[in-house]
Amino acid sequence: MKYTELTVHTSSEGSELVADVMWNYTTHGVTVCDVNDIISLQRDSTVYWDYMDESLIEPKKTDVLVKCFLSMESADETARRIMRDIGDRKELSAGEIDFGTLESIKRVIEGDDWIDVWKKHFRPLHIGARVVIVPEWIEYKKQTDEIIVTLDSNMAFGTGEHETTSMCLELLQDYVKEDCVCIDVGCGSGILGIAAAKLGAKTCYLTDIDTIAVESAKHNCMKNGVSERVVVAHSNLLDNAEIKGDVVFANITAEVLNLLAPSIPKNMKRDGALILSGIIESRLELVKKAYEAMGLRVVKQCKKGEWFALVLTF
Repeated sequence: MKYTELTVHTSSEGSELVADVMWNYTTHGVTVCDVNDIISLQRDSTVYWDYMDESLIEPKKTDVLVKCFLSMESADETARRIMRDIGDRKELSAGEIDFGTLESIKRVIEGDDWIDVWKKHFRPLHIGARVVIVPEWIEYKKQTDEIIVTLDSNMAFGTGEHETTSMCLELLQDYVKEDCVCIDVGCGSGILGIAAAKLGAKTCYLTDIDTIAVESAKHNCMKNGVSERVVVAHSNLLDNAEIKGDVVFANITAEVLNLLAPSIPKNMKRDGALILSGIIESRLELVKKAYEAMGLRVVKQCKKGEWFALVLTF
């Protein structure tokens, strides 16, 4: 069977967002080719390298290729929609994220069994003390006290591999308590809300302005058996200010977090915690000041790679 391969040239910083858009339009697979991933593996003490070129020791600002695979019959129109949505993400970032050139190339490839080969590269991902992200096609034996979040094959952004998501998942394990209420602003695939529900939250409210993300979140909540405790809404924020969260979290870009600063606290309990992620260093003070102006204070700051996460309380 033949597929159309769409390749977009971007940067390490923009690659996850480009992949996120692509996953909205294909179930046939997305790949990210980034030399900095090799560098990260080289620094992992659990991985042994027999030989590595010395030129690959330090992080590089280089071209990153993000590829997706589209059905032949609708490839041209789908590719146009993908590039349109990537352009919207770039505009929304307001220059905060380097998206690279965004040059795109299409070609036809043979794809009889490449999907199965692609799936073999995925593995269960342990995040923090309890959460394990498991692709649906992998058999995994749950260990005592582990929380298993099952990923569908059409999920990418929010798998936990990206620093912004993994920091949120680690912090949720510290702040989500039995029978608490959680709110996820910009839920994407729903991974954070699903994890919160499985960690014991009584109710989780998930919101997103992307209709595809809303449908994906609903689907994944059902797959993980938490639909009865999770409400997914197509909205910027909750319409009902009477709903108060013990833990509110938002993994978005800093510019969007800044814009939402006057609104997010209305759904927080006075003794609640707010977890913010998706912040690069140049925007860190901007976000802090925006939320401090609303009466919140930073009680914890985390960093992974180039990204920061904050925990704030009243």
